Amino acid sequence: MGEHPIESVMDTTMENIKSMVDVNTIVGDPVETVEGSVIIPVSKVSFGFAAGGSEYVTSKGKENKKDKDGNEFGGGTGAGVMLQPIAFLVVGQDQVRLMSVDDNNGIEKLINAAPELMKELKSITEDDSKFQSN
Repeated sequence: MGEHPIESVMDTTMENIKSMVDVNTIVGDPVETVEGSVIIPVSKVSFGFAAGGSEYVTSKGKENKKDKDGNEFGGGTGAGVMLQPIAFLVVGQDQVRLMSVDDNNGIEKLINAAPELMKELKSITEDDSKFQSN
């Protein structure tokens, strides 16, 4: 049994969507500032896809034109893509920061606070070991 025409329609649509959405769409090209920092945009990509088709005959019972496999078919597809920036990764000389577009992002705050937290923990453990050795 040959491939149904809807498969061809869906394959073509999915290939076109794949060509639009790749890793460079999500993690954008780095931009270097005059000060030497590098800014990398991070985006969220959402897409939707729908396809439909029908095999049919006319209301008078006449056969319609058939495709090469003998199927009477009409079909169509639709797709939508949304690209939304969510953060910028800023790599400076002494630090790396994730700057969220949404200021209420707790994970971003945690990631940005991690280097300071590690320094503080190291300082506490060093002070504690000095205290115990005396």
